[in-house]
Amino acid sequence: MKLLHGALVVVLLAAFLAAPAGAVTVHHLTIMVSGNGDAQVDVQYDLNWLEQAVVFTRIADPGTELTSALETNFDVTVDVTSVDTRQASVLVQHFAAVDSLPGGTRYVTPELSFGKAQRALNRYWFAPFVSADFSPDVTRIVFPDGYSEEFYNQMDIPSISHTTGI
Repeated sequence: MKLLHGALVVVLLAAFLAAPAGAVTVHHLTIMVSGNGDAQVDVQYDLNWLEQAVVFTRIADPGTELTSALETNFDVTVDVTSVDTRQASVLVQHFAAVDSLPGGTRYVTPELSFGKAQRALNRYWFAPFVSADFSPDVTRIVFPDGYSEEFYNQMDIPSISHTTGI
């Protein structure tokens, strides 16, 4: 039994090391800011076959990993609502600052830098095997009144201030 287990580990390692570099590509990032400043964040991405196999076999629980990475690296509280090999959805508490003004409400989103995600990835043992493009093809930030701003292939998203009701 030990021999079979050892052989399986060697085969898996060989397959992992022989595989072409993994490629994580983020396609769409949508941030829906709610009235209280929380945000529903949906991201669509592609994983290569090896990364999909790791997620599918639950070698790495993506929900737990995503929660840990976001809370640790970005100092936010998140609730993962769904994760699979193509998309993830999380609720980020207190994403935007909210100020009540006479006749309206001002929302200010934080500046986002996906370079921080790359630096976080680089701390994992598997980083040399993964080629990640964290700059979403399209980043869309939507406010409670439906106003939105879009950014294309940007690593850094500026802070946005939007006032509703005026």
